[in-house]
Amino acid sequence: MPLVLMYHSVERYDSDPYRVTVSPGRFARQLGWLARHGLTGVSMRELLRRHAEGTARGLVGLTFDDGYDDFLGEVVPLLLKHRFTATVFVVSELLGGHNGWDAGGPRKRLMDEDGVRRAASLGMEIGSHSAGHRSLAGLSEAELRHEVTASKATLERVLGDEVSGFCYPYGHATAREVSAVRAAGYGYACAIWRSPLNGRHLLPRTYVGERDGGLRLSVKRARHRVRWGR
Repeated sequence: MPLVLMYHSVERYDSDPYRVTVSPGRFARQLGWLARHGLTGVSMRELLRRHAEGTARGLVGLTFDDGYDDFLGEVVPLLLKHRFTATVFVVSELLGGHNGWDAGGPRKRLMDEDGVRRAASLGMEIGSHSAGHRSLAGLSEAELRHEVTASKATLERVLGDEVSGFCYPYGHATAREVSAVRAAGYGYACAIWRSPLNGRHLLPRTYVGERDGGLRLSVKRARHRVRWGR
């Protein structure tokens, strides 16, 4: 399994009970740490292609869940400064809305259709984070199909291009959800935790937060190497 880092939002903040926000200064230092260690941040599409070719040495997947508007304002400029790319997973039925699923947390605006297209035009990969950001594990078969297939269709209409990546809301996925995502035509899918089901349609990721300076990033990288041998 390649090393994949999981982010959400990057912006200045006062309160963050769900630990989904990294300040711009900390994020800049984290990217600098990658660069100083000879690592290059890339989208999942690029990472998996290079991994299949056997040329992924030194590459790290960068992913951003939910599709916050700060991805364009804060994240992309810093990525481009380092010549990095990333994948942002967006919620197709909430484009231009807010993160209503985080009750009690800071209200964050989500990218709209124009923002999604602009991110793609700047070299970022757009993936699906479902249609409505619902935990797939508790849905009926019909609801599950809608969440994975409607989001793909909507985003492909917005982009005029194929959407091959999916990310499970909350990381919740059993064999049923993995099968549904694969059947919907996605080439890969990201989760969060290590699982017996891990594979191309259930890729584990490493959480990165505000507390992660160079030492903690080194530990997380070493832990990944011990678990996965890369």
